[in-house]
Amino acid sequence: MPHFAYVGRNAQGQRIEGVMESATGSIVAEHLAESGITPVSIAESVAPAESFGTQLSRLLDRQKVGFIDVLLFSRQMYTLMKAGVPIMRALAGLQESAMNRAFAAVIKDLREALDSGRELSQALARNPDVFGGFYVAMVRVGETTGRLEEIFLQLFHHLEFQKFMKDQVKSALRYPSFVVLAMAIALVIINIFVIPAFAKVFKGFNAELPFMTRLLIGFSDFTLAWWPAVLVVLAVAVFAFRMFVKTRDGRLAWDRFKLHIPIAGKIIRKATLARFARSFAMATRSGVPIVQGLSLTGQVVENAWIEKKLEDMRMGVERGESVLRTAVAAGVFTPVVLQMVMVGEESGSLDDMMLEIADMYQREVEYELKTLSAQIEPILIVALGVMVLILALGVFLPMWDLGKAAIK
Repeated sequence: MPHFAYVGRNAQGQRIEGVMESATGSIVAEHLAESGITPVSIAESVAPAESFGTQLSRLLDRQKVGFIDVLLFSRQMYTLMKAGVPIMRALAGLQESAMNRAFAAVIKDLREALDSGRELSQALARNPDVFGGFYVAMVRVGETTGRLEEIFLQLFHHLEFQKFMKDQVKSALRYPSFVVLAMAIALVIINIFVIPAFAKVFKGFNAELPFMTRLLIGFSDFTLAWWPAVLVVLAVAVFAFRMFVKTRDGRLAWDRFKLHIPIAGKIIRKATLARFARSFAMATRSGVPIVQGLSLTGQVVENAWIEKKLEDMRMGVERGESVLRTAVAAGVFTPVVLQMVMVGEESGSLDDMMLEIADMYQREVEYELKTLSAQIEPILIVALGVMVLILALGVFLPMWDLGKAAIK
């Protein structure tokens, strides 16, 4: 983090100078104000020189706060608070035992914020890259209702469910990705080494080559002659796509497209809706109003298109419409789910029905992932067969014609 040189006055009017390490100058000003110092000037300064060994050690120890860190933090906070350990002492223990230095720094920042009189939810909000809006809001609910330890347990189960879904999807896509990558590498090797060798032999025939052979040779010649331009075009295309996805409209279009990808789209949709249903059930069960719950769960689904639909639902509920009516208008839920929403809304147990919906979607996702390889294998086999057929026809047809001519 950068260093800031500050000049200020204490309560007696004495001049105070120093250097503080912080993310931004505004945070330095807050720390000074909390210490009773009125800042006069704050400017970023050059950090003190470090030895090569110190710099190397810092580089090797550089870590990022991961999903697992927040998951374990939630569970440990629940366990410590249930045992009656005060929050400050619990955070001090977690900071000392943290294996990730970056997360230890985050916990240190939480302790400093609590020392200055802030609530835990406000302290968590100072690190938005680590604790998302949903996490902070749930902790705020726990502080308001006096059920903070229960909220931490629910957050642990929620994050554990998120991790389970992501791991399942990655595991299911590993085999198809490997096969596609192997096919791409094989295609490149054939174009660069195999086809040119056969092309030299075919040119000695002094005869008109079949269309498929001419097509393969032409594609191979193009690849060999223009491969730098092809790489540049691919790099530009990837860069443009990433820039497009970072825009609001681009991310919306891409996330909507992902839901309509054959085979994978339905899995993504069900996994996303499972996260929504479980998060919404957790929020409503903790006492969060439905309108606020819909707004918070939109930050958890990780899909801009579904988030937009949830925002439309929130606006509908604000206008006085029922959850069922807004869910029907969203057009992302199946009739069975809509029926369960109707029952939950009429019986006053919407949170229980949402948990049932989450469990149902989770079971469906698990089944789809277990059978994903079986669904993709026929497509991969057909694609591999077509590629082999094209290569075989292109390579062996000239030889076949030459054989027939020799017989005659």
